[in-house]
Amino acid sequence: MKESKQIIINIKQLVGILKKGETKLCGEEMNNIYTIENAFLEITDNLISGFGKMEDFQINDQYSVFEAKGKVVFPSWNDSHTHLVFAGTREKEFIDRINGLSYEEIAARGGGILNSANLLEITSEDDLFLSSSRRLEEVMKMGTGAIEIKSGYGLSHDGELKMLRVIKRLQESYDIPIKSTFLGAHALPKKYKNNKDQYINLIVNEMLPNIKEEELADYIDVFCETNYFSVDDMQKVIEAGHKYGLKPKVHVNQFTSIGGIQKAIEWNAVSVDHLEVMSENDFESLSNSDTIATLLPSCSFFIDIPYAPARKLITKNIPFALASDYNPGSSPNGNMNLVNALAAIKMKISPQAAINASTINGAYAMELADKTGSITIGKWANINISSEINSYGFMPYSFGQNHIEKSMIKGTWIN
Repeated sequence: MKESKQIIINIKQLVGILKKGETKLCGEEMNNIYTIENAFLEITDNLISGFGKMEDFQINDQYSVFEAKGKVVFPSWNDSHTHLVFAGTREKEFIDRINGLSYEEIAARGGGILNSANLLEITSEDDLFLSSSRRLEEVMKMGTGAIEIKSGYGLSHDGELKMLRVIKRLQESYDIPIKSTFLGAHALPKKYKNNKDQYINLIVNEMLPNIKEEELADYIDVFCETNYFSVDDMQKVIEAGHKYGLKPKVHVNQFTSIGGIQKAIEWNAVSVDHLEVMSENDFESLSNSDTIATLLPSCSFFIDIPYAPARKLITKNIPFALASDYNPGSSPNGNMNLVNALAAIKMKISPQAAINASTINGAYAMELADKTGSITIGKWANINISSEINSYGFMPYSFGQNHIEKSMIKGTWIN
């Protein structure tokens, strides 16, 4: 078969270049981003095959040429924490919060996650797939080139498997890398309100064996939080997941610090996500581990809770990813460009750190850093091309506009 060769020329800035083998950045490394001005990028089939300065470029008739004068080229966003598969929206709760109710108070009234579970129960798998497909296509057009999607709105054997089957259908229908996470321990269903152990037994003894049989998940997650699932609960769930080959990627420290980070690290969690509330012990534990933090500024913005301490993580040399937390209740946003802007504006990190957290570190949080997340020869050609802008720093500065003109996933233009 003849090779497909593409060349992008006259790139104003080629951003996010890393050497082969660099899989994550931490500390002051996150504030540095290697860039070539007036560059070219060569793509052979679906892989990056070369790049450099335009003065070193030699034209070749074999290439399909794309002109990028005045434009920035950088790696696709890697969104490593989403709940993109869901049924219905929750704008009524949005209004309730405006009128003074807290996220926890809404949940106590049967809203929140339980509301989404009720909507999912009455939605067919086909309808769920169609709505999720639309959302996936939207985020791809906004520059997301790899994504993790969680279950967690089923809260029953049939509901959780329905969600995971939809994620599998998305994997089979789109060429974007998708990682699937089983989040049966997201909230306690009404049926098990007074018998948490029975629900955990359902997860361990019924859901997990069937998930394994159908090969529906890569990871296992638990919402380890006061009034949800305790550290002991998390231990039971991730231990059971481990037996079925599922690595932990867990929700911890959104509202309280109760030891979830330490337990997740014991089980070699790929990531610990949220981290809006951190103790000194939490920082110390992460600094001595291979587990990456994942921060979700869009959630903090939407439900008006503290932002995770990104600058302190950098100071303590702890790597972190940024992700959208796309979900109908606490972050109805899949736009990683906005996530980057919020990280810069509200977490007060540099645009360089935000880009690194959303590209190479996001890939690391999905165990994809050897395949995507940087401009590196041999990696997938997962790239974004901006409109004509002054520099990559203009994107979070001009936060209200979409500055991505074209996106490529595995060597194919998707818009």
